[in-house]
Amino acid sequence: MARQTTHQTEPNKPKNVKRDPVASGERDAAVNRSAGHNYFLEDRMETGIMLSGSEVKSVRSGRANLKDAYALIKDGELWLLNAHIGAYENAGYSGHAPLRTRKLLVHKEELRRLIGKTMQKGFTLIPTRMYFKNGKIKCEIALAKGKQHWDKRETERRRTDEKETRAAIARSRKA
Repeated sequence: MARQTTHQTEPNKPKNVKRDPVASGERDAAVNRSAGHNYFLEDRMETGIMLSGSEVKSVRSGRANLKDAYALIKDGELWLLNAHIGAYENAGYSGHAPLRTRKLLVHKEELRRLIGKTMQKGFTLIPTRMYFKNGKIKCEIALAKGKQHWDKRETERRRTDEKETRAAIARSRKA
């Protein structure tokens, strides 16, 4: 005789509604908004990041800041400098330094490719966002070339023109 089920499940219900959206990967933990304004972002790459336990707790609570951060290749390894991860209040005596240098984890062939591209004049590595993926913190870095002042004005002018064009199209559809 077949067993009857009394348990009904909803097909599209999220697994845990109480879980933090940052920790579940629905929202980024930190975003470097000034990177797109100050640099031309060429090539993006996902990297892992080595953090201590109190740093992970701080990132989960939204205390990460990538505004002045940059990545550097030194001795065949990739490092993240000036990324601020605030202190975790419940860490006790074993806390962490907020601005310490952190190691980024990439494959060797990706590192070789990055070394070749950063040797070109004017290119640097900038972290654009920090997020959770499968319970692990990932950092997206971008190969970037610095913008001059006139480049920023040109970008703003182009953005304004696109906005006006979209508004004109919307007005013509309504009429």
